[in-house]
Amino acid sequence: MITVSNVSKIFKSKKGAISAVDDVNLTIDDGEIFGVIGYSGAGKSTLIRMLNGLEIPSEGTIDVNGHIVSKVKGGKLRSARHEISMIFQHFNLLWSRTVRDNIAFPLEITKVPKEERNRRVEELIELVGLKGREDSYPSQLSGGQKQRVGIARALANNPKVLLCDEATSALDPETTDSILDLLVDINKRLGLTIVLITHEMKVIQKICHRVAVMENGKVVELGEVLEVFKNPQQKITQRFVSEVSETGSTKEAIENLVSHYPDGKIVKLTFVGEQTEQPLITSLIKNFDINANILQGSISQTQGGSYGTLFIQLTGSQEEEAVEYLKKQTVGIEVMNHD
Repeated sequence: MITVSNVSKIFKSKKGAISAVDDVNLTIDDGEIFGVIGYSGAGKSTLIRMLNGLEIPSEGTIDVNGHIVSKVKGGKLRSARHEISMIFQHFNLLWSRTVRDNIAFPLEITKVPKEERNRRVEELIELVGLKGREDSYPSQLSGGQKQRVGIARALANNPKVLLCDEATSALDPETTDSILDLLVDINKRLGLTIVLITHEMKVIQKICHRVAVMENGKVVELGEVLEVFKNPQQKITQRFVSEVSETGSTKEAIENLVSHYPDGKIVKLTFVGEQTEQPLITSLIKNFDINANILQGSISQTQGGSYGTLFIQLTGSQEEEAVEYLKKQTVGIEVMNHD
């Protein structure tokens, strides 16, 4: 669906050349929800703008559904953009138009007949949950409703790809969740490929199938969201994951646990998917002369399944045997060292 090959983007300034995107390679599958995460200045906004030709790469090629958007111009680029829609952080609605007229605007531009246009607008109003607000103006809508109008407008011409540029950053947490749920529903119903950029790991966790982590213009980590949560490799990825982890599994938090529970062994268990349903602690207590004190833990949900961590304190005459038993199970295990 989307192939980014050896893409770099260099901006020239009075202070010299600025490398915004540095030799990025990505393949995004048809029907996938793909996330690009990074802090400000990572290059993610420049990358997503190159996917629809708003920016042209300094080097490399970008193929979106058979259109080489990094090369085409004029009519061919406009044709490619009919298949690539975009929603924005600040909605970009026409304030003098109603909800219905905002959604109809791209259909008017492409000269869709009025009857067909009206039918399509009604379908989209129903799809994004704006029934009853058709004649409202943007000033009369909440932030979430405005974004729903933006999504409906982006879908008007039946695109193959939907690009989301920090689409939930201006929304409160509850509204953010509702918009993310809507994007998942659209992805499933329409088979739409969605590419979103964000600086919030909770957005990636909730809806994405795969994620690329960007830093200083480069993709430093790439993989399925569940795998990235389970085993983040880069420091920046570990930082993103810790932002949404409720286990407090940072280095400082672990050191604090170990100092507060000096007896026995502190063990960190990692569960993925169906493993989160295993009665592991019950088995430990039944099979060994051991006390298992649950210190803290959590389960996170991703599109690829559940991911959980659990910190326990093992005390008793069979601590070593219990640890060996855990190592043979289908869970991740790490023994925290007492200094």
